[in-house]
Amino acid sequence: MNILKLLDKLSHDKFFTTEASRLETITNLSVFGKKAATAAVPLGLGGLMTTSVKAETTHTQITGTALKSTLTDALQLALVLEYLENEYYAIGLSTAGLIPNTDRTVFMQISKHESAHVSFLKSTLTSLGTTPGSKPTFDFTANGNFSPFTDYNQFLILAQAFEDTGVRAYKGQAGNVMSNKVVLQAALQIHSVEARHASQVRRMRANKGWIELANGGNMPSATNPVYAGEDNINQAGYNTGTAFGAAAGSAAYDEILSGSDAQTIASLFIA
Repeated sequence: MNILKLLDKLSHDKFFTTEASRLETITNLSVFGKKAATAAVPLGLGGLMTTSVKAETTHTQITGTALKSTLTDALQLALVLEYLENEYYAIGLSTAGLIPNTDRTVFMQISKHESAHVSFLKSTLTSLGTTPGSKPTFDFTANGNFSPFTDYNQFLILAQAFEDTGVRAYKGQAGNVMSNKVVLQAALQIHSVEARHASQVRRMRANKGWIELANGGNMPSATNPVYAGEDNINQAGYNTGTAFGAAAGSAAYDEILSGSDAQTIASLFIA
């Protein structure tokens, strides 16, 4: 999977440049219905279906390849995000005097979770016959825009941004891993843990554990794209804002990030 190159000459106000996508419709194509219809055709019409069956077989092979590619691409994206979080917390924990003793236990546990996620994703990709992507070289200063390992407040800000990005990115890839139920279940399990991480870090910054509208909660404007689209109050044709108010309505449904948006955000921390 290709990762977008680090954007040049970033300013604090224009640090992130890609607006996050709204909820996308994911359509899964299946050939099951056509096969069933073919099997139900009376014997006398079998000869007329030969060409269609051959074409359908070819379509199935192509679709199978596409499904695998979609699945592994989604896992590779998740791996990059997990690499990023895993290394971020490892460096933070190894930096003397950065994390207060009262908070170290939290980040030690989160770090263990991220390490486990990296191991799982690498193992899963290997089992699918795909070589896991190598860990990128990260620049957590984002070309000098942040100092997370000398300023604990900035460390918390980026930790929240990374966790909130991960939560939305996992949801955005759910439709792309549906072809493998085992992987889908594991991805959902990781997603819920990432959501707990995000809620915990948000509360450590005196924020609410959930997101209202597109407000990350005392976050610099540079992180706005992490929360763009979170003010959506229309869910499957239902206006949640009408019943509960815009803030509560938006908070009741967390929005996704598309793969390209998640890559763009992650790439800003890749040297």
